[in-house]
Amino acid sequence: MPQNHHSKDTTETSIPRRAAVAGAGALAVAGVAGVAACGSGDGGGNGGNGGSSGGDAPETGTVLGNASDVQVGGGAVFADAEVVVTQPSEGDFQGFSAVCTHQGCIVEKVEGGTINCGCHGSKFNAADGSVAQGPASDPLPKRQVEVNSSGEIVVG
Repeated sequence: MPQNHHSKDTTETSIPRRAAVAGAGALAVAGVAGVAACGSGDGGGNGGNGGSSGGDAPETGTVLGNASDVQVGGGAVFADAEVVVTQPSEGDFQGFSAVCTHQGCIVEKVEGGTINCGCHGSKFNAADGSVAQGPASDPLPKRQVEVNSSGEIVVG
């Protein structure tokens, strides 16, 4: 009789185990969807890539905007191209991926010498893209930019 009781317990507990495995699979899928949602929630309606690869670089020659829009000591986020451009000193334009290396959100703004991500509070040095404040642990990847003769910022 104890063997039948043991068999009965195994049968009864195998169904909840299957349900638990199915539930865990659903949670894993939901978790991936949550990470992707983080990439699109930058507060400005601009999408991210949902990962931390730094996004795809825009094509060489892509015009991002006017150099006059990037103040000395500040910067501008070109969300559609996933590029942030800073001007740490007069005439020194630096380009970086606008995709936060923490969880793929598009950075929000450049302020106080840092490139700031609104999703989880990461900050990057506006001069070189290095991490100034976590949770991000990797710097923003560089993007080659230049100012053309018309005063436009162009991907180099």
